[in-house]
Amino acid sequence: MIEITSKNNALLKAIRRLSQDPSGYRKQGRIWCEGDHLCRAALDRGVKPLQVVMTQAIWQSAPLAWQDVCDQVFVLPPDLFAGLSGLESPAQMGFVLACASEQAIHPKQPTVVLDRVQDAGNVGAILRSASAFGFKQVIALRGTAALWSPKVLRAGMGAHFGMHLIESAPTECLAQLQIPLLTTSSHLGPFVHELLTQKRLPAACAWVMGHEGQGVSEEIMALAHMQVRIAQPGGEESLNVASAAAICLHASASAALS
Repeated sequence: MIEITSKNNALLKAIRRLSQDPSGYRKQGRIWCEGDHLCRAALDRGVKPLQVVMTQAIWQSAPLAWQDVCDQVFVLPPDLFAGLSGLESPAQMGFVLACASEQAIHPKQPTVVLDRVQDAGNVGAILRSASAFGFKQVIALRGTAALWSPKVLRAGMGAHFGMHLIESAPTECLAQLQIPLLTTSSHLGPFVHELLTQKRLPAACAWVMGHEGQGVSEEIMALAHMQVRIAQPGGEESLNVASAAAICLHASASAALS
């Protein structure tokens, strides 16, 4: 255990940059993972931290729980930890993790493709739904929010650590997929519930979720094996992209179980 008492400590400066810059992890090659829930989710998936950072209170209440997690455990006063945190109520502990190396696409893996989805909350929520419904590969095309930013991590609630994530990918990479490409539309194609009832919905597929305002690009629409829409009897123009993703991914999971 190493105590830190100065806000000018080099490690704290690096973590502050990670917590404040959504794409800072790309520059540093490290990720800041804050909070007991996310840290335990990482450990449960076999992810080992490079460094553990916590307040004195957390260290004193449960030191044995963290002694074997990492060789470098840093303890600091609550006010210094608050200066690191991106949360209104600082979580009092966090991990510094190594960035995953660049990953190759698994051609036959059920996949979610994010086409310029820009809101961090939406991206994290989609990753959480993807993990829950068995879609373990996510391809984030260029223009999509940074997958490992603190806000996306928090919204994902630990889903990141059990998934195969590829980001800043060009549209051309979709040609590597050997499963049907399904795109969502507010007005084109059959309804997803009808496809499920008729057993025409492929269980292994790649769902494309598009930009919050513009939807899926025309270029990707042209590549799609099928365009699908969601019934909205209430009459709204469209659904939030994270809500639409949850509905479509659940339908595919149901098709796989039927």
